[in-house]
Amino acid sequence: MTQRIGFALLACFAALSANAQDSRLDSEITAFGGVRVGGEIEVEESNAVYDADDSTSFGLIWNTHYKANTEWEVYYSQQQTEFELSDPMIVVPTIDLDLYTLQLGGTYLFDGESVQPFLSMTLGGTHVKTDADGGDSDTFISASIGLGLKFRQGERLGFRLEGRMHGVLVNESSKLFCSTGPEENVCAVEVEGDMLGQFEAFAGVTFRF
Repeated sequence: MTQRIGFALLACFAALSANAQDSRLDSEITAFGGVRVGGEIEVEESNAVYDADDSTSFGLIWNTHYKANTEWEVYYSQQQTEFELSDPMIVVPTIDLDLYTLQLGGTYLFDGESVQPFLSMTLGGTHVKTDADGGDSDTFISASIGLGLKFRQGERLGFRLEGRMHGVLVNESSKLFCSTGPEENVCAVEVEGDMLGQFEAFAGVTFRF
C-alpha cells in the first residue's frame, strides 16, 4: 500500500509540474518533521475509547503557484503511534497503528516579503495499518486545514512553520482493532463510525525550483 501511495504522489507531482512549466510558475518542495497530538476512537457498543499517544510525524509538501496569492498543494505524511484503550478489561488494550496521509488542495498566501503567513486546505485519504492479529488495514477519507508562516532565505532556500488540524472519517464497524488468538478467531473490538481528529505542529526546510 505504501508503494501505491508513493506512485500516486509522484503522479500528482508530474501532472502539476507540467502545468507549472506551461505557465512558467515557481514550484517548491518542503521536507518536514513534527509532532501530532490528540485523537480518539469509540469502541462499538461500549463507553470505552482508544486514545492516540502523541508521536512524531514526517513527510513532504509540494507547492506550485497558480494565481496571484494562491498555490496548488500536495501533502504527504507518515505517523507511527499507539492507541491505548480506556478499559483494560477488553482483550486488546493497546494497538500500534501507522497512518499514511496523501492529500491534494491549495494554499492562500497573505501579503509579505521575507515572511509570508498562509492558509492551507487539503482533501484526500489516510491509510491506516495495524499490527494487531486479525486486524484489517483500511483507507479512509481525510482532510486538513493549516495556518503557518513561510520564511524566504534567498532565492531557493526557505523554511516553513505550520499548525494543521487533521480529520479522518472512520467507517462504521471498521475492524482495525481486531484480535485473534489460540482460543478465539473473531473480532474482539470494532469501532463505531466517527471522526478521528488530530493536531499537528511541524517545521520544514523548503527548496524552490
